[in-house]
Amino acid sequence: MSTDDPGPDDYCLIDATRPPKADGPPYAECVLCREPTEYPESYKGITFCPVCEWQEAQRTACSG
Repeated sequence: MSTDDPGPDDYCLIDATRPPKADGPPYAECVLCREPTEYPESYKGITFCPVCEWQEAQRTACSG
C-alpha cells in the first residue's frame, strides 16, 4: 500500500462537532421533534435529541 492510498478511516470525513453536554435542565429542544436534547438551552446552533441524532447519522452516512 502506498502512502497515497486512503486507509479505512481516511474517507467520508464529516465535521461532526457537537455542543457540550448539559449538566442538567434546562435542555435545548430538538430542531426536528421538539423533544429535550442532552445539550444546554444556552447552546446556539442545531441540536438533535438522541433519536433524531441517530436518524440523521443514518441518513447522512456514507454508503460506499
